[in-house]
Amino acid sequence: QVQLVESGGGLVQAGGSLRLSCAASGRTFSSYAMGWFRQAPGKEREFVAAISWTGGNTYYADSVKGRFTISRDNAKNTVYLQMNSLKPEDTAIYYCAAVFIEGPITPAQAMGPLTYDYWGQGTQVTVSS
Repeated sequence: QVQLVESGGGLVQAGGSLRLSCAASGRTFSSYAMGWFRQAPGKEREFVAAISWTGGNTYYADSVKGRFTISRDNAKNTVYLQMNSLKPEDTAIYYCAAVFIEGPITPAQAMGPLTYDYWGQGTQVTVSS
C-alpha cells in the first residue's frame, strides 16, 4: 500500500511558477512509476506528466511540454512537478498517482489513468489572468 500526499498548490498569476510535491509513504517508492494528472471543473481527468521508477524516462502532455518538468528524489520518497509559464487554462486540481513497475513504462501506460493503482487527494492550482 502506498499513501500519496500532494502539496504546493495555490493561486498564481499567469506567467508565474509553482512547484508541486508528492510525498509517498508505504512500500518502496523507488519501485513505482509516478504520474501527475489534473482535473478542471466540468472536465475529465487528464494526463500531465509521468516519470519511470529510475527517473530515466519522462513523458508530458503536449499542452505542458516545455513548461512543466517532472522529477523525483527517491531518497526523499518525493516526486515533483515544476510548473513555469503558467496559463489560466492550467487551473485545475492536480493529482499525484503511483503504480508498481520495476522497469520501463511505455507512453501509453504513462498517460492512462487506469494504469495507476494509488492516488493522492489532490492540490488546487489556480492561475489568474
